[in-house]
Amino acid sequence: MKFGVQLDELKSHTAEALAMGGEAKLASRRRSGQLNARERLDVLLDAGSFVESGMFARGIHPETKGKTPADAKIAGYGAIDGRPVGVVSNDFTVVGATSSAINGKKIRHIREIATERGMPLVFLGESAGARMPDRMGAAGRAMLGQDAVEYLRSRKTPWVSALLGNCYGSSTWYSCMSDFAVMRKGATMAVASSRVTSIAINQEVDAEELGGWRLHTEVTGLVDVAVDTDEQALEMIRKFLGYLPSHAGQRPPRCAVPQGTDETGEAILEVLPESRNKVYDVRGIIQSISDRDSFFELKARFGKSITTGLTRIDGYSVGIIANNPKFKGGAIDIDAMRKATSFMVLCDSYNIPLVFLVDQPGFLIGMDSEKRWAPGRIMNWMNAISLVSVPKISVIMRKSYGQAYLNMGGGKNSHEVLAWPTADLGFVDPTLGVHMLHKLKREEDPARFDALLADLERDSSAWSLAALYEAHAVIDPRDTRKMLKNLLKVHCGEGFVGKHTLSIWPTSY
Repeated sequence: MKFGVQLDELKSHTAEALAMGGEAKLASRRRSGQLNARERLDVLLDAGSFVESGMFARGIHPETKGKTPADAKIAGYGAIDGRPVGVVSNDFTVVGATSSAINGKKIRHIREIATERGMPLVFLGESAGARMPDRMGAAGRAMLGQDAVEYLRSRKTPWVSALLGNCYGSSTWYSCMSDFAVMRKGATMAVASSRVTSIAINQEVDAEELGGWRLHTEVTGLVDVAVDTDEQALEMIRKFLGYLPSHAGQRPPRCAVPQGTDETGEAILEVLPESRNKVYDVRGIIQSISDRDSFFELKARFGKSITTGLTRIDGYSVGIIANNPKFKGGAIDIDAMRKATSFMVLCDSYNIPLVFLVDQPGFLIGMDSEKRWAPGRIMNWMNAISLVSVPKISVIMRKSYGQAYLNMGGGKNSHEVLAWPTADLGFVDPTLGVHMLHKLKREEDPARFDALLADLERDSSAWSLAALYEAHAVIDPRDTRKMLKNLLKVHCGEGFVGKHTLSIWPTSY
């Protein structure tokens, strides 16, 4: 055979790369129910679509060269639902998928090609942090910072991350910069491992408390969704990308509308209580206006008084920011402010129109809120909503009080403002308003109090807002889906692409 020696050498090098960290380590992962780095790509990508880049890369130090097939990070290109993506899958069986001089070049190459060619970028994280021989001393410092835009998040294309094991170093950094992060329960994400942290602070540190899924879905908000298995995490990535365009210069794909969807609007009155003082779960309203089974909630366990997520209305990808009275009566706390602002960044960056569903009694005030920078968070939100360039539609369902009226799309902060007849506008609850304006309590003069309350409620009604042309329409709640469908056709014409004014807004804080 011609070139027999060379072809045999190719076959040998390929087998060595595909063997990864060896059968013993791969078998251990199988027993624990974890996929290996290559199996994860098989699940994530369309069958047969993966094209590898850097299979024969190796660590640069003599002591690691023979132990680093593909230099611990499997990189390349593939397809998800027929659309090209760039991928980096960390191989923990090879020196803990530690970051090195060579695999850093692999990440940079895939990142640059994905950006230039308009492809989403997927990071499958599981890594032990920096590789010490590569990072020690002055030479190790010189290796850092050679790519001036490594940590620039300009959102030209979507980035998504899965945290699938112990994630330190690059897995943590890229997850924090991603537009969507999913975490397998049992995985961890932190600056450094619990062992290193324990040494640094001279006390025992539990890995789960340091960087587990509860911390990041409920306290930091850095993770959008937590799941039980690798397979579920990879399916979440596929699902999320289905709502987004491949790059910022493209509209999101429009999908077929499932049969029976337009019948869901009637359910709104079943969800909405007649008494404005009763709570309900706004997710029932979202389901009623959305294409059937299309709502994909983000950060469900974080900042729960606001619900955010992607959905479809008449096949259009739409972002939802909704007050949820089920939690804290819908009062907007600090975490909810962060959540809403970062979600606006996502939608503005990828041409996804926003729908605000409004039922809020204002911001949650108090000492804790002030200590956590409440005025600054409120103004950050206002700055962001002022910069949003995608269509914004506000639906005032019930209460919309105080400054938060503007934060939730009131006034000129939406292109269209709709109100239900149940809308209640004002600075505070009308009962409290009577007490503040007239220094009167009901028990002091019930007849006068009720008369003043009726006057205040009339002034705060949907009809008063419509009379001032601050609401463009007052609609039957059951017609909300139909109205939104018509307005999306007006505002999301075939040529619509946003200005991406928020594309470099930092969200990892």
